[in-house]
Amino acid sequence: MNLQQQQSVLTIAMLAAFADGAKDDTEREEIRRIAQSLAAEGNMPDLPRLYQDVLLRRTSLESAAAALQDPTHRQLAYEMAVCVCDVDGRQTPTEREFLAHLKQTLQLGGTATDAFDQEEQALLNALDGATAPTPGLPVPVPAAVPSGPSAAAVQRDAELDKSILNYALLNGALELLPQSWASMAIIPLQIKMVHAIGLAHGVELDRGHIKEFIAAAGVGMASQYVEQFGRKLLGGLLGKVAGKTLGNIGQAATGMAFSFATTYALGQVAKRYYAGGRVMSTAMLRESFQDMLGPAKQLQTEYLPQIRQKAATLDAGQIMSMVRGA
Repeated sequence: MNLQQQQSVLTIAMLAAFADGAKDDTEREEIRRIAQSLAAEGNMPDLPRLYQDVLLRRTSLESAAAALQDPTHRQLAYEMAVCVCDVDGRQTPTEREFLAHLKQTLQLGGTATDAFDQEEQALLNALDGATAPTPGLPVPVPAAVPSGPSAAAVQRDAELDKSILNYALLNGALELLPQSWASMAIIPLQIKMVHAIGLAHGVELDRGHIKEFIAAAGVGMASQYVEQFGRKLLGGLLGKVAGKTLGNIGQAATGMAFSFATTYALGQVAKRYYAGGRVMSTAMLRESFQDMLGPAKQLQTEYLPQIRQKAATLDAGQIMSMVRGA
């Protein structure tokens, strides 16, 4: 995939992020920041310019699609757009209209997208109301544990740390899978992680509250998908474009570190927030999250063998089960 084709796929992903017409300045600022961070890695498309082109409507879906002549590139662009539209749950009518227009513009027939659409719908069905513990991951000590330095509180914190680490390992492993829809499971698993942390501190959380908490910490949902896809694409990590599985798993270090670190930092901030009685301001949450990102990225290097091992054992059925909590 050449530079122009990379730009086209990322442009389509950004168009999908804004397809619902939301005027969320925070989300837009987050995507702008991501565009700058990705462009700063060198030998990359001019992502800040792409972002501005999308925001100011200096580009169009048709012009981006025109640069994608290879059927596998068109399929990839469609899959990324679907994942971005699905980030906050079921698609809105506007998003469905955008995706239908995209499929037509990319000249993708039903058979070309049927398998992906079925997997995507299965994952969405698994997400609905999924807050049960993830199979295979440690369950934190139940609520009603005193917050002081008692033996029970120490045990609870140790169990939470173990659970957070395992969620981070799992999300890092998802980055290594060739299926583009696998990245869709990362945010739902983060939601489940925060839900478990709240329960461990005696707080029953619904999905709306958890999403608000994640956003308050500075982890934009649609923008998180754009960054995941951008890093995979720009690093040449989506092996399905070449018609094969990922060949060099070590190439995925950047995207893997992002998902591992984001999950780990979010879990640690959630633990601090709910243990402290939920009194941290939005500014404090964001500062705490940013402070945790650096150490979390360094920690990922230490756990790289475990991430690779987990990725080698994951399949679609296991991912669905983990998200569903079955």
